Amino acid sequence: MKKSTLLVVFALIAIAAILLLKPFSKSSPQGEVSISNTGFLMGTVIDIKLFDTTDQAIIDGAFEIIRNIESKMSLNVEGSEINRINENSGSLPVSVSRETYTVVKKGLEYSSMSDANFDITIGPLVRLWGIGTDNAKVPSEQEIQNARSLVGYKMVGTTDSTRSVYLQKKGMLLDLGGVAKGYAADEISEYLKAHGISRAIINLGGNVMAVGSKDTDIPWKIGVQNPFDSRGSYIGTVAVSDSTVVTSGIYERYFESNGKIYHHILSPFTGYPVENGLSSVTIIAKSSADADALSTSVFSMGLEDGLALAESHEDVEAIAIDMDKNIYLTSGAKEVFSLTDKTFKISSTNN
Repeated sequence: MKKSTLLVVFALIAIAAILLLKPFSKSSPQGEVSISNTGFLMGTVIDIKLFDTTDQAIIDGAFEIIRNIESKMSLNVEGSEINRINENSGSLPVSVSRETYTVVKKGLEYSSMSDANFDITIGPLVRLWGIGTDNAKVPSEQEIQNARSLVGYKMVGTTDSTRSVYLQKKGMLLDLGGVAKGYAADEISEYLKAHGISRAIINLGGNVMAVGSKDTDIPWKIGVQNPFDSRGSYIGTVAVSDSTVVTSGIYERYFESNGKIYHHILSPFTGYPVENGLSSVTIIAKSSADADALSTSVFSMGLEDGLALAESHEDVEAIAIDMDKNIYLTSGAKEVFSLTDKTFKISSTNN
């Protein structure tokens, strides 16, 4: 079965489960009270678990935040603000909400910081390849070159006073998929804290935000995905408090053609999936929007340049895994990462 078909099946199963699933609350044997809920939004399964509360209104409010962000920033929502920007490419600037403008600016910041290895105008190439859909294909060289001519974050204009966004060339497409989930996790975290929630786990399709600590002086343990196995298979854990853990890798979306695997992380420079020896990059940070953008940036930049970018940020750590199951850690990651799968080994870049 093709990967794209598997994704559709998974989505249908998830949706069916959501229709049957009601918010769940319980008391643990220790008397700890919690409430959780699951939904399918932003193209992925969302799971939010709150501790020390059974207030249904709070968790409902968290999901409403996600729905609001999706309605504005999703390419799959007709009339969304991101679609209005794209529809007016080469024609008119479009004024947008504070939320969408903030994410566009964040995306442009990392597009510049990563030397365009991460680029929010990658949309034409993403649409051309169709990876993760039933229309996935290997495009022709001419198609790739035509799409690449429409990619370039420097062709995006913004005006702060009107919160407007303008794409210089007709056919350009903004794609906020590399930032929007992280932004949503940050917004939910702030919302929960404002409502007195001191401990929570927010999981947006593998983009995990840990609010507070598991217990006094005991951090949460978040699994690091095995890039060569199915989702939910971990090579180890990271111990975090009030932090996010975000991974980008070859396992997320891909398809096979003529015996070759093509994954979804596309290079703006070649128009093809990035091939630099890495299989995944996990970012640990305080801001999930930053971690979201950095996970793709570090992966696309490659081992040495990518880890150097991560090291240059305060409160940011990275775990990079290559195709030979070697693990490379930034200085702070060594203190929080625990390896459990001994088929992998921790290595050094010799920097």
